[in-house]
Amino acid sequence: MCSGFFRAKPHVSMAPLMRMMKRGIEFMGRQWNLFDIASLVVVLYLHLLALLAPVHFSWGALWLAFALYVVTGLGITLGFHRSLAHRSFKLPRWLEYFFVYCGVLTLQGSPIEWVSTHRYHHQFTDTKKDPHSPLMGFWFSHIGWILNHSFRFEIYERRLKNVDDLKRQPYYMFLHRTYLLHSALLGVLLYVIGGLPYLVWGMGVRTVIVYHITFSVNSIGHTWGKQVWHTGDLSRNNWLLALPTLGEGWHNNHHAFDYSARQGLEWWQIDITWYLIRFLQVVGLATDVKTPTETQKKRKALHNASN
Repeated sequence: MCSGFFRAKPHVSMAPLMRMMKRGIEFMGRQWNLFDIASLVVVLYLHLLALLAPVHFSWGALWLAFALYVVTGLGITLGFHRSLAHRSFKLPRWLEYFFVYCGVLTLQGSPIEWVSTHRYHHQFTDTKKDPHSPLMGFWFSHIGWILNHSFRFEIYERRLKNVDDLKRQPYYMFLHRTYLLHSALLGVLLYVIGGLPYLVWGMGVRTVIVYHITFSVNSIGHTWGKQVWHTGDLSRNNWLLALPTLGEGWHNNHHAFDYSARQGLEWWQIDITWYLIRFLQVVGLATDVKTPTETQKKRKALHNASN
């Protein structure tokens, strides 16, 4: 009576399923693999969470979101970008690790992946091999690129091949393997402390704002603004971006002198990240701080432009 239930089932190969997962599905004229789909789910979830902000407002949640925006934003600008990607200065290991950990909480990828992408951006700036090239369109350079894993890492077979200095450090390998976990734990902590208002504002609103502020450097910073240096690319100085990006808006300055810890090269060019680096230098915590010399500036200057 039950012989059909207990009869041995024919072997089903998992190979076709695995090939489908790797190849992905076709949508909007291209293939989407699992990494693309996972990234889309996370981005959509955070944006939907942020939409709940008006009905879960409190002053405490607002100030929490602002504090996390500054701290995690500096994790990107000071930790991921100027410290790891360009080695513009040196910090004690414990302090470097602290700022980088703050950057992990932005959900922009592990330090190893973020730095690898950024170094390739400088190597192939504004070409078809640029991970977030403006040649692919404004939308792509702003946020579309994070939803196209194949374009970033597989087409040019260059995944994480330029970050051996980070891969040698167990701490960064640990963060690379676990970076999603840290933001999940932060979300749980915020909910336990302050309920939905803290979760919505501290994770949703704050992360979405940091997303678009960071991504605006890739899109707006290569589209609108002023060029004052010979860089051979489309990078622009945009003063509107400078304040919310904590100094990253002086993007033409950065592409002219990518090794510089200071990106607001004029006294009036607001660069909050530089102010913190300078403070750390004064108190002896930041060393080997690199900035361009006047001779280097003269070589790069556009003769008919002024800062």
